[in-house]
Amino acid sequence: MNITIGKPYASCEKGGRPNNEDSIYPLPETISNNQTLFIVCDGVGGANKGEIASAMACELFHAYLSSFMEGELSPEIIKKALQYTEVHFDDYIVEHPEAAGMATTMTMAYFGNTGITIVHIGDSRIYHFRKGQILHQTEDHSLVNSLLKLNVISKDDMRSHPQRNVILRAIQGTKNPTEADVALLNDIEAGDYIFMCTDGVLELFTDESLKDLFSGHLTAPNIKDAIIEACSGKTKDNFSFYLIPIQNVHDNPSLTQNIRSFFYSLV
Repeated sequence: MNITIGKPYASCEKGGRPNNEDSIYPLPETISNNQTLFIVCDGVGGANKGEIASAMACELFHAYLSSFMEGELSPEIIKKALQYTEVHFDDYIVEHPEAAGMATTMTMAYFGNTGITIVHIGDSRIYHFRKGQILHQTEDHSLVNSLLKLNVISKDDMRSHPQRNVILRAIQGTKNPTEADVALLNDIEAGDYIFMCTDGVLELFTDESLKDLFSGHLTAPNIKDAIIEACSGKTKDNFSFYLIPIQNVHDNPSLTQNIRSFFYSLV
């Protein structure tokens, strides 16, 4: 499967907070249509600790995958990249004790030959939209989502719950190791969108309002502008996102031939 993306659009803003603890990779000014790896992180910890954690997670995951990934992105290499990142968090905290307690969420999307691998930890999200419908959505690792699954609260209660910002998974270091949820999206069509965002965006947008935004009546730059306009001056949190339009999808001829050869060998 050869996936061609259109121009990606991104934003990483401090919103209603005094400093920006979100980080994204790649930086918007360096993006190209040949990009295959996208990361969005939301740091926690305050006093710049969250900013450090999110920036380190972006850089360390990118560095590890660039150095050690061979072929397609696998759950095993993702696990190793996560452990590599946690060790480096430990090293940083030893050298900077004031950073103890820093942590970050992470969402990652990798465009490969078998589809789009999505990875997430925490309550930042990844959506797969097609003509205004959500084909896939990551499940938040948060206290309120756990309470919802237990039928303790309703979906409407989640947005106003006093503990709505409590997350159950984050990258923190080897003393508090975590794991990532990994999924492969292989039902991809031209016109689809991959949307990655921190929870600052979700202060202003529900699933329903996002579905309307991605229904097809707006172009990608218009969607980007609408999200920024809605969030600017209104969010209490930082807000960051990556918007990635799917331009074309073609079968990989060599992969198709291998499958055919395997099939005929069984006949």
